[in-house]
Amino acid sequence: SGCGTFTFLSSAIAAVSGLLMGYELGLISGALLQISSILALSCTEQEIIVSSLLFGALFASLTGGFLIDRFGRRLAIITASSLLVLGSLILLPYESFEVLIVGRIAIGISISLSSIATCVYIAEIAPQHRRGLLVSLNELMIVIGILFAYISNYALASVSHGWKYMFGLVIPLGALQAIAMYFLPPSPRFLVMKNNDEAARKVLERLRETSDAAKELTVIKSSLKDEHQYSFLDLFRSKNNMRARMLVGLTLVFFVQTTGQPNILFYASTVLKSVGFQSNEAASLASTGVGVVKVVSTVPATIFVDQVGSKTFLCIGSSVMAVSLVTMGLVNRNIHVNFTSVCRTQSPEDFFLQRPGNFTVTNGSLQDLFGSMASTERLSFDVQRSPDADRTRELNRTALTAGKSTTGSYMESGEVPAVLKWLSLASLLVYVAAFSIGLGPMSWLVLSEIFPGGIRGRAMALTSSMNWGINLLISLTFLTVTELIGLSWVCFIYTIMSLASLAFVIVFIPETKGCSLEQISMELAK
Repeated sequence: SGCGTFTFLSSAIAAVSGLLMGYELGLISGALLQISSILALSCTEQEIIVSSLLFGALFASLTGGFLIDRFGRRLAIITASSLLVLGSLILLPYESFEVLIVGRIAIGISISLSSIATCVYIAEIAPQHRRGLLVSLNELMIVIGILFAYISNYALASVSHGWKYMFGLVIPLGALQAIAMYFLPPSPRFLVMKNNDEAARKVLERLRETSDAAKELTVIKSSLKDEHQYSFLDLFRSKNNMRARMLVGLTLVFFVQTTGQPNILFYASTVLKSVGFQSNEAASLASTGVGVVKVVSTVPATIFVDQVGSKTFLCIGSSVMAVSLVTMGLVNRNIHVNFTSVCRTQSPEDFFLQRPGNFTVTNGSLQDLFGSMASTERLSFDVQRSPDADRTRELNRTALTAGKSTTGSYMESGEVPAVLKWLSLASLLVYVAAFSIGLGPMSWLVLSEIFPGGIRGRAMALTSSMNWGINLLISLTFLTVTELIGLSWVCFIYTIMSLASLAFVIVFIPETKGCSLEQISMELAK
């Protein structure tokens, strides 16, 4: 009762923001393979393109709370969708590093603004007993969006200028959402904030499919009075344990980022290419598996969280992540990749023709050339980026044939054994699944529960800023760090962070299963 078709439809249309957000986050994984080839991008330039979206998102998270409270949740979603369309249109006509950055910043502002506004809008139009389901619809739409992005990455991997189609696919959906949101009602809570009680009552009656919404309207008005109890600075004071709660929230967000999942999202195809999935198509198809696993894992987590509890899911997720990351690190220690590095810092021609010692590419010197290549663990070589791709591919094949040494080492033959390649993919998928039942959805559920209603919005905005900020820092340095220390050591660092997050959850995160928000707040205030 109270959750009619209109309420569900309004929530679903608003949750399209989640789909668009997930698509944009997953899209760059495959698009980067083509863009870096066309524009001959260095490691740093690739990191800047990925991170430009996060820079826009960080900016929007700092200012978005004010915009949503001032102009309304519905208008914020319409603005965000329009900005997404605009940012995507900027990207299409040009093949320029600078234009890519501008377009990605606009898209980042859009998805950050819509992610805050959508959660608030759905929570405020949903009836109490269906709020969890309807709000988690947004989380489910995000992982479905990521899956769609990976599918489009695979489908368009070998299409000429496929990255433009990837960026363009969201334009019709973004425009449709902006139009549809125009015809939906504003949030009744926002209308009460603007002293428009009569309009709020009409919206509630329409949403609840009842002729008397006076009782719920009274509750909304009384709760808004309570919101004036807290100021923003109270988040950093000892009053009602607010400072401790804020530290718990910020630390939880810190672990969401530092256990490495966002980088797997952005660089999935690039990383898979480096462990033996040689072509763009193979790497994109393997990363589509990552998207499927994210969706499949998030569904049971969403359904059973009320029975199992968020703390239990967080503990299971962190434990399994640590085990799978150790496996991934050990596997990658045994894969000495020679032909595809995680990113490229020089062209294939530079490598073949300008090596010290003046190697010339002839049949007689290929054995020596390959010996030189095998001595370097992570070479910057990517056949897709060569202007003379056919010639380079031929050199690649010839070198592979000529380079077989008497030891029979796969390191020197440039081939990754199938068992290691697939074990690497399997451990990656387990890692993604563990994140998708643990830190992925549960951290945001905990954040929405540990702060009192009067200051929840501002507290969430602050943790969101921290989230995007750390995401920006890690994504901006991932490829550089991976080149410096190797993929296996990156995995081991993420393992340590996963174990630290497990310890943190056990000691500091309260079990909130079966408690009302008021009960949780009263317990934490002690």
